Amino acid sequence: MWAPSYDMIKRMSSVSDHATSDRKLHPFQTDDTRLRPIHDKVMAQERLSADDALALYRSGDILAIGWLANHVRERMHGDIAYFNVNRHINYTNVCVAACRLCAFGRKKDVPGAYTMALEEVWNTAASGYTEAITEFHIVGGLHADLPFQYYVDLIAGLKERFPQVHLKAFTMVEIAFFSKIGKMSPREVLIKFKEAGLDSMPGGGAEIFSDRIRHIICDHKIDGGQWLEIARMAHEVGLKSNATMLYGHVENDEDRVDHLIKLRALQDDTHGFQTFIPLAFHPENTPLQHLHSTTGMADLKQIAVSRLVLDNFPHIKSYWQMVTPKMAQITLRFGADDIDGTVVEEKIYHDAGATTPQMLRRQDLIRLITEAGRIPFERDTMYRPVTRTETTVTVAV
Repeated sequence: MWAPSYDMIKRMSSVSDHATSDRKLHPFQTDDTRLRPIHDKVMAQERLSADDALALYRSGDILAIGWLANHVRERMHGDIAYFNVNRHINYTNVCVAACRLCAFGRKKDVPGAYTMALEEVWNTAASGYTEAITEFHIVGGLHADLPFQYYVDLIAGLKERFPQVHLKAFTMVEIAFFSKIGKMSPREVLIKFKEAGLDSMPGGGAEIFSDRIRHIICDHKIDGGQWLEIARMAHEVGLKSNATMLYGHVENDEDRVDHLIKLRALQDDTHGFQTFIPLAFHPENTPLQHLHSTTGMADLKQIAVSRLVLDNFPHIKSYWQMVTPKMAQITLRFGADDIDGTVVEEKIYHDAGATTPQMLRRQDLIRLITEAGRIPFERDTMYRPVTRTETTVTVAV
C-alpha cells in the first residue's frame, strides 16, 4: 500500500532542482508585453502589485501565466501534490439567509429541508469512516431554531467519539450567526468551540468581499470586512483556517484583485491561513441560473493568478468537486498543489447542479495525481504526512 515517507520529503529539494532545470529547457515566452515585467518580479521573488494582478487577469496568454504560476508552485512544493482522506458533514440545509448564489439553503417548512439530530451527525460521521478518515469538514445553513448548545455538543460529541480525527468546522458566516443566537462575541464563540474540540476552520462564505457584489449575490450575509475580522479573531485564538473566493458570477477583474489583496494583507498580519481555494460558481438551480458556468480558461487563470498574488499562502487548492477531477489534474501544472480529498458526500455544490462524483476513493486521488506527473502526498489537515499500513494510520509530527 502506498504511503508517503520522510525519504520522499527529503527528495523534495532535489525534485525542485529537477523542475528548475526542466524549466530551462522550456523558457518563458509571451507576446503579451504586460507579462514581461511580471515575469521579472516572479523570478526575483518580488511581490506583485494590484496592477500586476489586474494585468494577469486581463491577459489572454494562459500558457505564459501558467508557466509563471507553475514556477512558483514548484519552487514551493517541487512535484509534490497533496490530498487527504476526509468526509464532509452538512448538518442542516435550513437557512435564514436567502442568498442568490445558493441552491443548498431551504426554509425550514419546505420540501427537502432537513436538520440532523446530534445522533444523526455522529452516525453520519461513522458511516464514512471505512478508510480511516483524518478530517471531518463540517458546515451548514443558518438555522434560527437551533440553540447555541447544539453546536457545542456537536463538536464535543464528535471529538469524544473520534478523538484522532481533525475537526474543521464552521465558516466565519456561521460564527457571526452563532454569536447572535448565543448572545456572545464572535471571539467568545471561537474560544468555546476550541475548548469543545474544534481544531481549525474552513474558508467558506468569503464569496467576493466587494460590497457592491455582496449586495447582489449574498445580501443577507456578513460583509467582507466582518468576514476578515472574524478570520483574524480565529487566528488570534489559535485556530488556523482556509480562505475562499467565489468567482464566475457578476464580479469583475477589479473585484477579484481586491479580494486577493485583502486576504494577502490579513495573512501578513496573522499567518493563520493555510490554503486558498478558488470556488467556481455553479449557477444551476439558483436565482442566478441565467448566468453561464465558468470556462476552463477562467478556472485555470484563477488558480494561476491566486498562486502568483498570494505569495504568503502556503497552499493553493484546486477543489476537484468544483472544477472536475480532469481539470484538477491540469491545474497541478497551473499553480495548484492540492486537490482536496475523498469528501465522501458533498451536498452544497451538487444542489447547485455539479455533476462531479460525490466522492473519490483514496486510490482515485493517487491515480489522478500520478497521471498528472506529480508525486501524491497524503496529508492531514495541518499538512503533516500520513503514513498507512493495513491496520493503522500514523500522522508524522
